[in-house]
This record gives sequence, C-alpha cells and structure tokens, in this order.
Amino acid sequence: MKEIVVDAGFGQVRTALLEDGELVEIYIEGRENRSIVGDIYKGKVENVLPGMQAAFVEIGTEKNAFLFIKDILPDYYHGEEEEDIEDKIVYNICDLVKTGQDILVQVIKDPIDSKGARITTHITLPGRFVVLMPTVDYIGISRKIEDEKERERLKEIASTVKPENMGLIIRTAGEHCDAAELKSDIELLVKLWGNILKKNYKVSSPNLLHRDMDLFDRILRDIFTHKIDRLIINDRNLFNKAVEMTDEIAPNLKERIEYYSECFDIFNYFHIEEKIEGLLDKKVWLKSGGYIIIEQVEALTAIDVNTGKCIGGKDLYDIALKTNIEAAKEIARQLRLRDIGGIIIIDFIDMQNESQQNIVIEVIKNALKKDSSKSSVWGMTHLGLLELTRKKTVPPKEDMMLTGCPYCLGTGKILSPLIMIKMMEKDLKRLPLVKSNKDITIEIHPEMKGILSGYSKYFNTFELNNNVKINFEFNESLHRDKYNIKVY
Repeated sequence: MKEIVVDAGFGQVRTALLEDGELVEIYIEGRENRSIVGDIYKGKVENVLPGMQAAFVEIGTEKNAFLFIKDILPDYYHGEEEEDIEDKIVYNICDLVKTGQDILVQVIKDPIDSKGARITTHITLPGRFVVLMPTVDYIGISRKIEDEKERERLKEIASTVKPENMGLIIRTAGEHCDAAELKSDIELLVKLWGNILKKNYKVSSPNLLHRDMDLFDRILRDIFTHKIDRLIINDRNLFNKAVEMTDEIAPNLKERIEYYSECFDIFNYFHIEEKIEGLLDKKVWLKSGGYIIIEQVEALTAIDVNTGKCIGGKDLYDIALKTNIEAAKEIARQLRLRDIGGIIIIDFIDMQNESQQNIVIEVIKNALKKDSSKSSVWGMTHLGLLELTRKKTVPPKEDMMLTGCPYCLGTGKILSPLIMIKMMEKDLKRLPLVKSNKDITIEIHPEMKGILSGYSKYFNTFELNNNVKINFEFNESLHRDKYNIKVY
C-alpha cells in the first residue's frame, strides 16, 4: 500500500511517502528553503572560463549560476548519457556564449554550500503526462514504462502529437494514456512556453520568467498517480486545493484524497516523526543486528557496513553475505530517504569471492530501481569498495534539518580538556600580576570540575609563585570549551 501524508503548518509543508507503512521519501519546503529547480530565468553571462569549459551567469540569486558546456551543447547531443557526451565534445565554450550576452536558462540543481545553482539552456516543462522540451527535437519514453508494446504505442502517439521542432518525453503517469489526454497536456505546456517567451522579450536581465510549482502542487502533479492508494492532508485549504486540482488533472483519483481532522500532529499519528528524527543519526541498525554508518562530507558520502550484533550462523562469510545483502537494501532506502546525491562509496564487509560481490551489486541495483532519482552503480574497486553515483538536484535532508554549529564551526568537535588547561595556563601567565596579592576568578562550565581537580597542584603552585588566590566559578550557560578569567 502506498500513501502520501501531508503535514502543513507554520509556513512549512512536509510530505511523506509511505510504502506499506515504511517511510521511503520525505519532502520539506518552507519560505527559507524553497527549491529553485525548474525555475526559468533570463540571465546575463557574467564571465566565461575556457579552461573549465563553463560560464557564470547572473540570474538574480545570491550567487551566480554555473553553466557547463554539456548543458548548452547543440540539441543533437540531447538525450545521450553524460559520459558519452564527454567523449564527443568538440566545441569550445567561447564559441557558444559571450560575456554580457543575455541567455534563457533553467535551474537543474539548487545552490549547495558555497556553490551557485547549476543551469541549462535546454528548457523542460513538466506536465501531468508529458515533459515538453521546446528547444530540442526529440521523443523519449520514461524508463519506468517497461512494457515494449506500450512503449511503441506511446512513441507512435508522441510522433503525431509532438509540436514541430519541439521535444516530448512521455512520463510514467502517461502509461496507457490515449492521444487526446497527451494532446491536452501538451497544449497547456505550449501555451505556458509562449507566455515565458513573451515575458523574455519584455524584461531586462537578470529576471525570473517562470517559477515552478511549489512542493504541494508538484506532489499532486508528479507523485499522486494511480499507484498511490491514499493522500491524507491535515490542512483544510490544501485539502480543498487538492480536490480541485485533481478534479482537473485526474478526476478518477479524487476519491483517494482524505482530510485528517483527528488532531494537528498527523506525522506523530502515522509514526513518521520518529523516523524523520532518525535521519539525523549516522548509525542505522539492521534487523539482523548489523548496522551501517553514513558519513556525508562535501566531496562524497562514505557508508560503512558492520556485522554488529549479527550472529546468524557459524560461517563468517555466510554472515557477511547476509548482512551485506540486508545492508544493500537499506542503503538504497536511506539514499532515497535522505536524498543523498553525488559520489557514494560503500565499504561492505569482506566477502569470500567475486560471485558474492556480484550478488550484492545486483541487490543494490534492483533496490535503486524504486528511486525516482537516477543512479549508476559502477562496481567494486581494487580495495573492495562499491562506487555509485546518484543524481543530486537539491541539498540532502541533513542540510535542511541541521545548521552549522557556531561553537565547533561545523567540525562536530570541541577543544579537549588537555588543550583547555594549556590555554588557561598561558592566559594566567600573561596577566600583569608581579606579587600583586590579587584574587583571580576563573568562570568555567561545571563539566570541567572533575578534570580541574587533577590539575589542582599546578594551580596551587601558580598561586604561591604569584601571591594570588584562584577561585573557580561554575556557570552552566558557558559553552563546554569556553572560560572567562577575571582579576580583582
């Protein structure tokens, strides 16, 4: 059973996708973290970097957007695998864009950390059943439609309804649609494209030409299909909006929409809140007693698999294989749930032979098929590490739910007691005491009390040598690795 649960409140919408009661995807959008993926801008090329085969484009956001040559190449490259395109690049970025040039672009990746948004000149306009590509001549069918006869049928229809000199991709929701349904969707998108072009001619750069739907509307358009059994919403206004919008785009699904009025905390009722909190944990336990550790850094995500408490048999390699298979399924789920993208390296438990490695690789490949984001499994390295990549368009959930610590500056670590004592010693020796007969008060966190007792003889020696009295005051409001020295 597949369900979508929507929690709205305090300027924020959270949407959870459940499969048989298990949380598999979570979407969070508020005023501060709205995604700009899909937004279309009239930009101005700020500077061109031939060495990087890229350009920076001003689109009106905080940081200039990044336009790579692969995202501006002529349309006959469109639809090919990225690695194949790299082998064919014969153009120079300087031949394609010039500094100061106005350019129509669409965001394909949100700004992340210090990097600006990534953009493309190949515009895509998603509808319910199709994606219109007004800048390329192309026909594609969603890979998730696997039946060959249905793919051929849809391709034939697409060739008759496709606007001239434009491209179409039939979405998964377009499976079993007739020509009239697809044509109706296309007409709306062609009209939208016309409005975007009109605005483009009227405004100066940089300027926003089209803003993609907000999270709730995208859920209704992209995810709420015939494969979803229930859509449960805790907000009356959003419920009414869902009924109205669904009545237009998929009236047969209207009866699956429910208004939840029992209490405000819908995520607690469906046991979702506790699972969201688990997204912040680095350690994820497996049912067998094993566990995985997920470490995210800027360059990549490293995942370590361990047997932990697993004692499922006497054969160590048998235990390793079973744990690795279970971990592979859970890793695929966690990547989807946490929205982790980019390069991912997995250190599975050592296996007996290549045959066992191939079993685990097939398990993770099959598990990743449920994921709407494209991923590629590259295989094992010489060190036995599995390499895979997953398309990254938005920041991972961890970045949305956590902010950098102002004390540890994002390192997750603070000064050790050993270093703190040394710093304290240096600060005391810098004081202009010279047999001053003064009182010194050191204000410090209570957790340091036990540690200070081990250094009492050193503080006593300092008191005798400088004719001073040192008093310690314990203040819980101080951070663990901070202290204040006062002289009276």
